[in-house]
Amino acid sequence: MAIRLLQGYLWYPKSSPLELSEYLPETLEEASLLWDEMQAPFAFFENGEMTSSQHFFQFTALRIYQDQPSNEELHAHAERLSVALNPLLNATPAGVGWQLWEDLRPL
Repeated sequence: MAIRLLQGYLWYPKSSPLELSEYLPETLEEASLLWDEMQAPFAFFENGEMTSSQHFFQFTALRIYQDQPSNEELHAHAERLSVALNPLLNATPAGVGWQLWEDLRPL
């Protein structure tokens, strides 16, 4: 069974020649990392900047389990993944933004 651990968005300016795959692996802490370009679900960021000026991605980190883990196990896995992911996101170039949260629902 596939269960989401983290969910959210990544973005960077359309003027930046950036490949997220140069900064983010496909797997981390036994989870698959997926990002799919999409139209932003809102028109403006909080600072008033238009989202249409950005490449915008849906981000999902999921893990495959044989049996349903407890909520405590899922939370621990999501926390470990978040700790491992944080330095990778912080190493991206200036202008890359993200908003991620724990989301422990099955896919």
